[in-house]
Amino acid sequence: MIKALTALALVAPFVVQPAASTINVSTAAQLIAALKAAKPGDTIQLADGDYGDQFVATTSGTASAPITLVGSAKAVLHDPKFEASDTDCPSGLTGYGLWLNGASYWNLKGFSVTKSKKGIVLDGATHVTIDSVSVHDIGFEGVHFRKSSAYGVIKNSSVYNTGLEQPGYGEGVYIGSSNSNWACYGTNKGKNPDAGDFVQVLGNKIGPNVAAEGLDVKEGTKGGVVDGNTFDGTGEKNENSADSAIDVKGDGYKFTNNTVKNAFLDAIQTHNLWKKTGCGNTFSNNTLTVTNKDGYGINSTNQSSCVSSKSPNIIGASNKSTGGKGLSKTPVTPGA
Repeated sequence: MIKALTALALVAPFVVQPAASTINVSTAAQLIAALKAAKPGDTIQLADGDYGDQFVATTSGTASAPITLVGSAKAVLHDPKFEASDTDCPSGLTGYGLWLNGASYWNLKGFSVTKSKKGIVLDGATHVTIDSVSVHDIGFEGVHFRKSSAYGVIKNSSVYNTGLEQPGYGEGVYIGSSNSNWACYGTNKGKNPDAGDFVQVLGNKIGPNVAAEGLDVKEGTKGGVVDGNTFDGTGEKNENSADSAIDVKGDGYKFTNNTVKNAFLDAIQTHNLWKKTGCGNTFSNNTLTVTNKDGYGINSTNQSSCVSSKSPNIIGASNKSTGGKGLSKTPVTPGA
């Protein structure tokens, strides 16, 4: 019996995992050190206060032991170190309030990010949950799932006052990247998309004063869920073709139970900018208020190409739209 146990131990030795820790921080220097030292299962607890520096996480948690960064809304992160010479491509320290660079399996909860070039940026960071975070007063976009940051969640959060430096790039939540930027953020040297797939946007308040789209879903992404959010397009600037509160160029998303109002033109738009994408999306039980007389609740600009590819966007009759030219200029689907 002893020999059998010994043999088993040689085949599958028992590995003791380091104990998870709670790391309490109250200064920017402590937060930088904690982000660098964090290991799976750890919790970084932010005291209330102002944290001004460049905050980068590069270590991943695991599915069973994610890393958590948590604080109240009075724990405020911002990056005062942006320089005009910094560039996004390739990614660098470019004034991000919080940057998860290859750091998967993180939970971000409760704190605020403000006064940065970009708010929260995820690069190659999968399975990240952003919960009850406030992102506001940002130069460009508020939250960006980039470089195939798939299986992410942003929920119960607020994003407002974005695009203060560049209104045309001031999206609230941004999933994926334009195909023109895949050389930086796509795979296989830009031949493949920035596949930020299966991202869920749940129960957030996005707007007002989001200068571009409240949600921009880029081509090459798929399978996400957008449910129970409130989008207020008040303050949209109509720069860089940003004239809807939600812009959908990805495939197979489900948009349900959202409230959208005050967009510059249409509440929701779908587009095809790469191959036959922007198709197979489902819109149901959304409440849309259109203030522009020329706008639609859902303007599926590429519906004819989606039908020809046998993956039409489904615009359910369950959507309710008031104002403008009505719910949709293309047929709606009864019972959906």
